[in-house]
Amino acid sequence: MFIRQFYTNCLAQAAYYVESKGEALIIDPLRDTKPYLDLAQERGAKIRHILETHFHADFVSGHLELARQTGAIIIYGGGARPRYRALVANDGEVLSLGEIRIRILHTPGHTLESCCFLLLDEQGKEYCLFTGDTLFAGDVGRPDLMSGNLSKETLASMLYDSLNKKIMPLADNLIIYPGHGPGSACGKHIGRETVTTLGEQKRTNYALMEQDRDAFILKITEGLVSPPAYFFKDAGINANGYQPLEEVMLRAQRQLLPEEWKKAALEGAVLLDTRTAEVFAKGHVKGAINIGLNGDFAVWAGTLLPFDNPIVLFTEKGSEKESITRLARIGYDSILGCAAVPDEAGEQSRVELVYPETFRNVVKEGKYVILDVRRPAETEKRKLKNAMLMPLAELPQRFQELNKEDRLLICCAGGYRSMIAASFLNANGFEQTSSIAGGIDRIEREASELVTHYFFKEKSAG
Repeated sequence: MFIRQFYTNCLAQAAYYVESKGEALIIDPLRDTKPYLDLAQERGAKIRHILETHFHADFVSGHLELARQTGAIIIYGGGARPRYRALVANDGEVLSLGEIRIRILHTPGHTLESCCFLLLDEQGKEYCLFTGDTLFAGDVGRPDLMSGNLSKETLASMLYDSLNKKIMPLADNLIIYPGHGPGSACGKHIGRETVTTLGEQKRTNYALMEQDRDAFILKITEGLVSPPAYFFKDAGINANGYQPLEEVMLRAQRQLLPEEWKKAALEGAVLLDTRTAEVFAKGHVKGAINIGLNGDFAVWAGTLLPFDNPIVLFTEKGSEKESITRLARIGYDSILGCAAVPDEAGEQSRVELVYPETFRNVVKEGKYVILDVRRPAETEKRKLKNAMLMPLAELPQRFQELNKEDRLLICCAGGYRSMIAASFLNANGFEQTSSIAGGIDRIEREASELVTHYFFKEKSAG
């Protein structure tokens, strides 16, 4: 038996390769399937099955791509209704793979069709559980993403039964392979581990503590923030199907002439620049939004970019394919092509970067309105005095609260989100935006004396 986790940081997503006696299956693959195909070829194995724990909301799965490339059978559990050829297994049904077995456990709650896969080793012993979005390290799947006509409270009640009747009775030494790690919006506060044990979760996971149904429902449903808008699009794509990735890649890698992308921009295309914040600040196309590949690209692209608008890409040389692939992973297929940033200074815009050594003077002069785009949980721990709070995820709905005449100094923890915000505001007519380079983290690291003057930390309770 051989198991490998494929973990993708920008999506905080885990897919799995499982193999026995030359037969392999893939659980929750990404749309770009080459890593799985390469591993199977390297090991001389044949991919027989593709198992989907549910209709994913946060990425476009590679199940259809992989089935087309290998002839493998797509398998769901729990009464899923995909609009393409797939096997929908019953609760408790057992699948054979070489010398091991996979038992399908229907565990509704995160979604109606959610299921887990219990692996029985060569001796028939329960070895590990692939939990998808039902159970994470330190958390469980949120119940408000793909509920049909059901309320989040109804789905949370289903999740209570799934956990207590299907998962909690299993042995403490069972290895847990979840579908996501920290940073995923599919849970409220997923822990750092991408592999854990059931015993560890029974001891530490708030959702598995002994509690009645009503208390569980309240804990699971309180404090849920709105997910990125693309989540609901991707769930539908995964249920209904999509075009082959190679077609998207071929079209999107076309090099656009200046007159082509300028015409597209006038017609409503999004200009997306995936270079780093520092490079973008020095010169970029007017109206371009900067979401760097070096950060949580997928999350912020899916949060800020309209889903159905065509996209023109500006990238570092050699990063075109990576930019397209990451967009396609979350269902952004309408990419017109790639373009070069003009060399002419007159055709470029810039964003001022404010460094720690100049931060003091900038604030003392009082010429700026400070805009803090961190999440509420972050601002509670480290507050910037006299700052206006507007989390980046809320910017598309709230930016009209800002005054275009103000000079805005934008901050976040590390400088990544503040540049996204600056570029977004620039694209919407705010011409006086600056970003704190390296964010609050850099100020604390390189100019700690400023913290006392401009920041204060919450006092500990008690």
